[in-house]
Amino acid sequence: MTSPDNSGSSRRALTAILGSFLISVANAFAQERAGIAEVERVIVTGSNIPTAEETGPNPVDTYRPADIEKLGIRNAQDLQTFLPQEAGGTVNLNMGNGGDGSVQLNLRGFLPKETLVLIDGKRVAFGSLGVAGFSQGEDINLIPFPMIDHIDILKDGASAVYGSDAVTGVVNFFLIHKFRGVEIGGSYGNTNLGASNDMGEWEAWIKAGTGDDKTDIVVVADFWERTGGLFSRDRDISSNAFQIPWGGGDVRSGNLPGRVAPGPFFRLIPKLFFSANSPPPHSAPNAQTSPFYKNAFAINPNAYPGAPGIVGPHAFEFRPQAGTDYKGGGNYFFYNFAAITPALAPADRQSFYGSFMRDVCDKYLTAFADFKFVRSYFDASLAAVPFAPDPFKVPGFNVGFSPAGISVPISNPFNPFTVADATIPNFFPDGSGLPVTTGVRFRGINDTGIRSEHFTYWDTLFDVGLKGEMGEFGDYFKTWNWETGFRYSRNEGQDLSIGEASQPGLREALLDTDPATAFNPFLGILGHNSAVARSRVYVTLQNTGEFELPLGYATINGDLFNLPAGPVSFAIGGEYRAERMTRDRDSLNQTFQSIGQQDGQGFRANRDVWSIYQEVRVPFTSPTWNFPGFYSFEIDFAEREEWYSQNTSTVLAPFQAATSSQYNGHRPKVSVRWQPVDPKYIGALTLRGSYTEAFHAPTLFEITPAGRTSQK
Repeated sequence: MTSPDNSGSSRRALTAILGSFLISVANAFAQERAGIAEVERVIVTGSNIPTAEETGPNPVDTYRPADIEKLGIRNAQDLQTFLPQEAGGTVNLNMGNGGDGSVQLNLRGFLPKETLVLIDGKRVAFGSLGVAGFSQGEDINLIPFPMIDHIDILKDGASAVYGSDAVTGVVNFFLIHKFRGVEIGGSYGNTNLGASNDMGEWEAWIKAGTGDDKTDIVVVADFWERTGGLFSRDRDISSNAFQIPWGGGDVRSGNLPGRVAPGPFFRLIPKLFFSANSPPPHSAPNAQTSPFYKNAFAINPNAYPGAPGIVGPHAFEFRPQAGTDYKGGGNYFFYNFAAITPALAPADRQSFYGSFMRDVCDKYLTAFADFKFVRSYFDASLAAVPFAPDPFKVPGFNVGFSPAGISVPISNPFNPFTVADATIPNFFPDGSGLPVTTGVRFRGINDTGIRSEHFTYWDTLFDVGLKGEMGEFGDYFKTWNWETGFRYSRNEGQDLSIGEASQPGLREALLDTDPATAFNPFLGILGHNSAVARSRVYVTLQNTGEFELPLGYATINGDLFNLPAGPVSFAIGGEYRAERMTRDRDSLNQTFQSIGQQDGQGFRANRDVWSIYQEVRVPFTSPTWNFPGFYSFEIDFAEREEWYSQNTSTVLAPFQAATSSQYNGHRPKVSVRWQPVDPKYIGALTLRGSYTEAFHAPTLFEITPAGRTSQK
């Protein structure tokens, strides 16, 4: 006879006893908490649930004005340099040769587009031009520090909370929304260390705030300028791109006047090279037979790389050696662009900010609005334009006919040669070819001087919204909060490239047979072309870009119920954003016909993104209810889903038609925070861990079919 199975009844009885115990403890805990003052709870980056400040399962570093001042951080450039999570190689204001005036963050060595930058917990427009434009990174130089209340650095992925781009971390800039009185400040610094150039940097700001227990108004104006710039030539270690004496390599340019094929070392003889003249027209069959061109090593076998005892063609093999005995042969061998390019380019910025907040109904309804406008300017400079690619093309292709340098017709009135080394087939309408000299190098050193890239940005941010508490609906909702709002963020950029060259203009000027108007690419390094020839060849290119981000959102958070260790909290919300990007190219860039500047096709791209998110935080133990080894232990569950619908404009219709695509991304995250023992015994030992799935949606720049190339 078998005994009856009472395991189910036993489990039910045990559950009932345990449930009664937890309810009793929870009630006692609630009564105990009734006499304890509530700690103010705020939203900390990495979560949508309010919590006691600087606690939570996510690893967040917070920098307040006092911390920033102690660390000597004065601006976005300093912050980028200081952050230990920041990787090198990111664009910033200290890139005078090739910079675009933006400062981008690149946490953990990924790309800037994998680091999400927020202002007051919400997204802002990406950069519209330069590196920020095609990498889709935020320009933090547009957030002046006098406007900042504090900065949060989340050192973990957070796509489950914020969506796309929060792969390597999140940097959240919280602006000032409450201030009393007036603050006027400024700073000035100077690089006057006996150098040949004297660069100054100054900043001035005024901050004012007023209000009462229901109203807060803040306004800030900030002005910053870097005057004059600091050039590479102003410091010995950077004054020469021939860096072998310092243990580096030779990074000078081979694109310089006076150089022709064959080989990298055929030059005008020194008498002509260091002059404003060119060889007599049509005076020799080719460079090998001309008395005006020689191999540079034949002129001075000891000049390059310039160390005693290392001579002739084999000297090239010894370049990795270092030492001040190496001289490099000067500009006769390679062009030292470091003598004219800036290390720290001139720049300036003007910023204005205003914040308004009004408690309309005893914290149950609060209205707020913010506005920020910033204009920034950056004067990037480059060496004079090198003539590449060749304006003469391989028939049927947009590829230069000369593998290096440019092709010059034998008929050019300044061509010193009489025999062509190549013929461009079917060049003329009758099918005949064009005899040319290939491999001719030239750089507009004295025609235009240095090239300038004038970047100007106009950045606008506008917020408006309502928020409040929900305690008016009953005691159960006294911890609940809600917020809804709209943000419009827009970044516009203009790039004026001065001193570039036109391929059609150069081609026509090289084909011209009139010495008064034709272009002469055979000049010595001190020579320059006629005003008429220069006006035909050199141009100023204008490119503009725009990125705008309208964003609407709504969220609710609060406590669901109490456990012995504390309340189980939640957050739920939704967001809609409509990203729009436009690039308008100069006609020469649009048709890939410039020399010296990045060519590419104009485009328009947009997408609509709908998002919902939810988050729950469960405390298992806490300082008020714990046991050995688990002084405090909580788990956070977060999840976000995003739906994308995106479109691109037609490019070179009908070859690349407009496109449209849809997809969605769904990512979870589980975070754990564990304090084993009371901090009073061994200090604040906190262990954190997380399982995170992050994703990066293709940027608008990446989804457009527009092509581009680089010519610098």
